[in-house]
Amino acid sequence: MTYDNVKVMLTKEEVAKAVSDLGKRITEDFKGKDLILIGVLKGSFIFMADLVRAIDLPIVMDFVSAKSYFGTTSSGVVDVKFDTHLEFSGKTIMLVEDILDTGKTLSVLKQMLLTRGAADVRIVTFLDKPSRRKIDIKPDYSCYTIEDRFVVGYGLDYDEKYRNLDYVGEVIL
Repeated sequence: MTYDNVKVMLTKEEVAKAVSDLGKRITEDFKGKDLILIGVLKGSFIFMADLVRAIDLPIVMDFVSAKSYFGTTSSGVVDVKFDTHLEFSGKTIMLVEDILDTGKTLSVLKQMLLTRGAADVRIVTFLDKPSRRKIDIKPDYSCYTIEDRFVVGYGLDYDEKYRNLDYVGEVIL
């Protein structure tokens, strides 16, 4: 499906290859280790579903819900709606996110998990947008680094719309 106001940036095929390659890399890096993936809803759900199928390891997974965006603007306040109930003390956690933008949401979630006893928290993001960073945080793994554009598709939304696109596109406002 295509929309007049969305310009394709990454095709379905490009997305699939990048996620597959990332899954292989994570498999190699964590061979023989316990791995817990926690997806940040709502945006990460499609990426995480594809990513966990590309990782050839036993995985425990859960989701948290956190939001700082409304429309195209970050509110600056991270609102955690629901939290994980997994036992992860002393274990490595991978926070899975659709896009690392200002860094506020992932910074809050990472600190929250470390405070609760995680041995290490890694950041896995589909898209990294470093030009918008407000917090000094970098992804440990990402599929793509992008310029400062407002993108949708593959889980990313504009006011809850366009998440269902199987490609990534830039919204032309």
